[in-house]
Amino acid sequence: MKTLNCFFIFFLVSFPVSSPPVFAGEPPKTTEESFRKTAATMQQQLDESLAALSALREQIAREKIPLSRKLSDLEGELVRVRGEYQQTSRLLDSRALDLSNLRNEIKIRQEEETYLSNLLSEYIRNLESRLHIAELQRYEEALTKAKLAFDNSNLSKQEIFQTQADLIVMSLDRLDEALGGTRFTGTAVDIGGLVKNGTFALVGPVALFRSDDGKSVGTAEQRLGSLEPSVLGFQNSGDSDAAAHVVTDSRGYFPLDPTLGNAHKIEATNEALWEHITKGGPVMIPILALAATAFLLTIYKCIVLFSLRKPSQDTIKSFLHAIARHNKHAAISAADAIGGPVGKMLVAGAEHLQERCELIEEIMYETVQATRLKLQSLLPFIAISASSAPLLGLLGTVTGIINTFKLLTVFGSGDVKSLSSGISEALITTEFGLIVAIPSLLLHAFLSRKARSVTDQMQKAAVAFINQMNKTPFRAAHEDVRRDTVMIDEE
Repeated sequence: MKTLNCFFIFFLVSFPVSSPPVFAGEPPKTTEESFRKTAATMQQQLDESLAALSALREQIAREKIPLSRKLSDLEGELVRVRGEYQQTSRLLDSRALDLSNLRNEIKIRQEEETYLSNLLSEYIRNLESRLHIAELQRYEEALTKAKLAFDNSNLSKQEIFQTQADLIVMSLDRLDEALGGTRFTGTAVDIGGLVKNGTFALVGPVALFRSDDGKSVGTAEQRLGSLEPSVLGFQNSGDSDAAAHVVTDSRGYFPLDPTLGNAHKIEATNEALWEHITKGGPVMIPILALAATAFLLTIYKCIVLFSLRKPSQDTIKSFLHAIARHNKHAAISAADAIGGPVGKMLVAGAEHLQERCELIEEIMYETVQATRLKLQSLLPFIAISASSAPLLGLLGTVTGIINTFKLLTVFGSGDVKSLSSGISEALITTEFGLIVAIPSLLLHAFLSRKARSVTDQMQKAAVAFINQMNKTPFRAAHEDVRRDTVMIDEE
């Protein structure tokens, strides 16, 4: 329909309606005649247009069927192409998904490969660290090959894994051999520092070594700073013979050290007292001098304090009874019988019974003060030792740390042995400073308490004496006796 409309418009444009010609100079015609001519002309043009339209419709009708057929064919082709497109799209999506899954699978396998590689490398390092020092010579080639395989660009990944897997198989074989015991040749350093060839016998974590000449027999251990196994001999000759027999004949009594060599190491660290003291450095001299002086003074003060006589209750009562009877000679005799500082004080008081109580109290207080000074003598030095020894130990600690830092600047922090002297000086001086200070402090407290107990006994006896004097004044009784004597004489 759209085609017919377009054609009709094209026809009207191509054949416009023309008006009848008007000739100039002709006489005007009537209006009716003009309309008649125009209608005839338009009718003619309409007939022609209708004829053309009919012809065009016939042509369209003839061409419509082939075009419809062609359109149907093209639509069928379009449906087929769309089906192929959808199928191809689904195939591409499926392949893209498979490709993505494959990439993820490859990534997972690469991560597993990296993990296994790191795990095998870690296993190799741990295996090397856990091997007995005697086995390092035996497995050195396989360990070196496995460690260098990862960095060898000439090897493929399969060859690298094969090399590491061979080492794992070798380690499993080693476990089987270690459980049942194995022998192998190697070298070890004897007690004299000579490297000797010989045979190792390994059972579990314990290894025995016998040199080819038979002079070096013992357990193979690792010494600090040495990459060679060292031979530690046995103290007992029977153990040496048994170890040699086990190494040579693979049978016999196995001399087992249950500490796995720690007993030898602990024994090597044992040192004499004088060696321990000399490691403390020059600060140990004043510390030991304080210790010796405080010890001697303690012994002396103990002898002095424990040799003093303690007053008994009976002797004190006898003295007070003599005072109550106003018998001066009996009181002095009873005070002499008491003895010690208390007796000395009571004698001094009894000699002045005829004096006032205040004077007697001052006399006895003077004796107490003199005795206190005598008992407290030399005790301050013990207290000084108790307070000075830790300070000297701290001084030794500071000097030891200074020496350690000096050695650090020279040797660095890698060599521990070079730092041991400064560390020993720093710790040993503190140790001995506390060893001297703590007993000195306790002994000073004990001796001070002992001396204070003596003066307390003197004060107790002095108070009892003064109280008895106040109850039975000796001076008033003496005046009454004199008055009675005078009255008798006058009579």
